Amino acid sequence: MITSPYEKYKQNSVQTSTPGQLVIMLYDGAIRFVKAGLDGIEKKDYYKANVNLGKAQTIVSELMSTLNQSYEVAKDLFALYEYTNHLLIQSNIKKNKSFGEEALGYLQELRETWVVINKQTTGTL
Repeated sequence: MITSPYEKYKQNSVQTSTPGQLVIMLYDGAIRFVKAGLDGIEKKDYYKANVNLGKAQTIVSELMSTLNQSYEVAKDLFALYEYTNHLLIQSNIKKNKSFGEEALGYLQELRETWVVINKQTTGTL
């Protein structure tokens, strides 16, 4: 049972969001985790880096699994997600920020694209 007001808010937020808003939330989480992972690398806190880059990988994998492969754009997105996941893995294994920064750039661009699409299709964020 959820008792925290914040947890109740988060649950309600997810339950009342449109599919486009949910995708944006996934990107927000992935971006936040990549930034935290990069911070961990910078501070040589490799546990923090590993945990957060792993969480970002999980979100990217979720984005990959929800694609409708009957559309051509889904195949292109799948390849980009796959490459992004590869970059996150390399950043985590090699403790090298440049891989993670490249992945972060893709995630931020994709998020902005989804914001525009969501505004055009629903008129909201």
